[in-house]
Amino acid sequence: MAEPGAGRYAPSPSGDLHLGNLRTALLAWAFARSTGRNFVLRIDDLDRVRLGAERRQLDDLAAIGVDWDGPVVRQSEQLPYYEAAIERLTTAGLTYECYCTRKEIQKAATAPHGPIGAYPGTCRALSESERARLRAAGRPAALRLRATATEFEVNDNLHGRYRGPVDDVVLRRGDGVPAYNLAVVVDDAAQGVDQVVRGDDLLPSTPRQAYLATLLGLPVPHYAHVPLVLNPEGRRLAKRDGAVTLSDRRALGNTPEEVVTALAASLGYTATSSSELLAHFDARRLPCEPWILDVNGLLQSSRCP
Repeated sequence: MAEPGAGRYAPSPSGDLHLGNLRTALLAWAFARSTGRNFVLRIDDLDRVRLGAERRQLDDLAAIGVDWDGPVVRQSEQLPYYEAAIERLTTAGLTYECYCTRKEIQKAATAPHGPIGAYPGTCRALSESERARLRAAGRPAALRLRATATEFEVNDNLHGRYRGPVDDVVLRRGDGVPAYNLAVVVDDAAQGVDQVVRGDDLLPSTPRQAYLATLLGLPVPHYAHVPLVLNPEGRRLAKRDGAVTLSDRRALGNTPEEVVTALAASLGYTATSSSELLAHFDARRLPCEPWILDVNGLLQSSRCP
C-alpha cells in the first residue's frame, strides 16, 4: 500500500505567529487531515532566527489544536540535500554565477522589459574573464538557475489554473546560504509533501517553484493558496496592528478556544476546537476574500456567492 501524502506548515522563527499565521496553519492542517494525509511541520530557519521564537510557535500551534506527524524538521539541518540539488542542476548546465549587487537587481527587476520582478539575466552570458574580473573586485557570487522557460502553469485548489513567470531564480545566495525557492522545493519532496496550503500572497512565486521541481525530477504538489488576514486599512496583518498574537490575546483574557472560535468563524464555521472544525471542514466552502480583522473585536469576512 502506498504511503499517504502529506500537508505541511513551515513558519520562519523570526517572531511569534500572529492570527493570520495561525489561521493559515489551521487551514493547512484541516486540508491535510480531511484528505487522509499526514501533516508535517518544518522550521524555515535559513534566514533570521529570534531566540525562543521556535518554541513559542510550536506551543501556540499545539494550543489551538494543530498537531503534526513525525519530528519537526529544520532547514538548517538539511544543507547537504540543498547542495546535492544544486550539484544536479550545475551538472546539467542549468546554473550560472551572478555578481549583481542588491541595488542592481532591484533596478533590473523594475526595468520596463520582461515580466515584472523577473531577473533579466544580466550575468547569464558573462565570459570567464569577466567573471574573473568581478571576483578580483571582491564581488560575491550568487548562483542562479539558467531557466529554459519563461512561464509555467500550476493548478490551485482555490484559484484554478494559474500561469506565472519563470526566471533565473537564485539557488544559493552570495553568502553561501541556499535560497528559499530551492530549499522549499527540496524540503517538500523529502518530506513527502504533496499538498501545499499557504497564503495567496505566495501564489506568484509558485510557478517558479513548480518549474524548479520538474527540473529536479521531483513531484509538483497540489496547491491551495488561501486568502490572507488584513487589518481594517486593507494591509496584511502585522504585529504592529495590536493584540494579534496568541500571547497577546491571552493577556487580554482570551483562551485558545476563543481564538479558535474566532478563526473558525472567519472561515464560516461554528467551532471551538480544531477537531470540531475538522468534522465539518469542506474546502469548497472557504471564503475567497481576505478576512478583515479589527483586533478590538469587530470581525468581518467576505464569502463568494
